Amino acid sequence: MSLRLAVVTAGLSQPSTTRLLADKLAAAVTTEVTARGEGVHVDVIELRELAQDLATTLTTGGLPTPAVAAARETLASADGVIAVTPTFTASYSGLFKLFFDVLDTDTLRGVPVVIAATAGTPRHSLVLEHALRPLFSYLHAQVVPTGVFAATDDFGSVAGPGSGSGSGDAGAALSARITEAAGELATAMLSAGTAVAGFTQAQGASRPRSSGNTLGTSPDFATLLKGHTGTR
Repeated sequence: MSLRLAVVTAGLSQPSTTRLLADKLAAAVTTEVTARGEGVHVDVIELRELAQDLATTLTTGGLPTPAVAAARETLASADGVIAVTPTFTASYSGLFKLFFDVLDTDTLRGVPVVIAATAGTPRHSLVLEHALRPLFSYLHAQVVPTGVFAATDDFGSVAGPGSGSGSGDAGAALSARITEAAGELATAMLSAGTAVAGFTQAQGASRPRSSGNTLGTSPDFATLLKGHTGTR
């Protein structure tokens, strides 16, 4: 059985550097997993396509639209997650936060996650540590040590390291970070691969994961009225 990798990308343009980084990370994780003799199935959740559904879900008391419910199920069944956001005002985008606001808090419990972000300048690189890592820690995810930040210049490189091109060195550094993060995620996914689907194996956790789509059962009307005499 193949492992399942969910990729959440919050790029707003098409194409976007955020989606490009997400695809590079997914390809690297796939390479790492298959090199170790396992298969991997990749599901991409493109948040720009869910923007209206996410707003509807949030403004109707959390009742998910079919598209949001499907995205929830994708994450609840994932063995690993890659989450990539553009950087706006020194933090993750509003669309990115909106998506994780409508998740059940147990959906990512114990799940290995790579955090990644894009921005126009390297000055925003701390977004990984001061915004993304605390968010996923709150959701009880297992965030791998290496986060991946990519500035615009990192994508324009065609030269290799040591060629005298600054952009070439930046591109090589980005590739190295992607490979390192992918290796960490692959190791964590394979380590947890023997867990029962929907439950967390890591650290002996006892609470099951949940998509939040299934409502609890309510007593029927007869049970609610049992013992009621009709008088106040």
